[in-house]
Amino acid sequence: MTAERGAPAEGPVPDEGPVLDSEGHWHAQDAEVDLSIYRWEDWLCLVMFFLLALDVFFQFFTRYVLDNSAAWTEEIARYLLIIVTFVGSSMAVRRNTHIQVEFVYRYLPPAVGRALSTLVDIVRIAFLAYASWLAIDLVPRMHNLQMTVVDWPMSYIYGFVALGFVLMTFRAIQVALIHWRQGWSVLERPEEAY
Repeated sequence: MTAERGAPAEGPVPDEGPVLDSEGHWHAQDAEVDLSIYRWEDWLCLVMFFLLALDVFFQFFTRYVLDNSAAWTEEIARYLLIIVTFVGSSMAVRRNTHIQVEFVYRYLPPAVGRALSTLVDIVRIAFLAYASWLAIDLVPRMHNLQMTVVDWPMSYIYGFVALGFVLMTFRAIQVALIHWRQGWSVLERPEEAY
């Protein structure tokens, strides 16, 4: 039952979002929270992001409140940002949300669009696998190089970079298999992006 213009609604109206009842009480129902869509690298990235936020807050606090800047915070923030970037990239590969050009696929015949989409998946896997190999090869070489402020080897940071590339490769293979099974990718049907 809809209320007349200017008159309050009588009771909440289902499926029309938050409304006011006749007594002026707000009725809204929260959507279910589904944490099953997140994987372990999402949680690792979240932890690293919060460590980064704490580090930047501490840097701000020591610099502008105490007027005595902690020298190590800038370097640690840089390393945490590197970790968030590369581990977070695996989330973007898994969700297939990296930047992509879908415009061309509108004007291609479906068979050509499918072949090109498959080629994109193959090239992405090949590139990420090669980058993984290079990153893994670089980790032991960086073990003798120390961080500037903290006395830790740089191989720790490069280990996270290698982990990020390996995760991206694994997730790219998973996404390619999904595209292969369903017979299309979001490049061909951007309206069905997940």
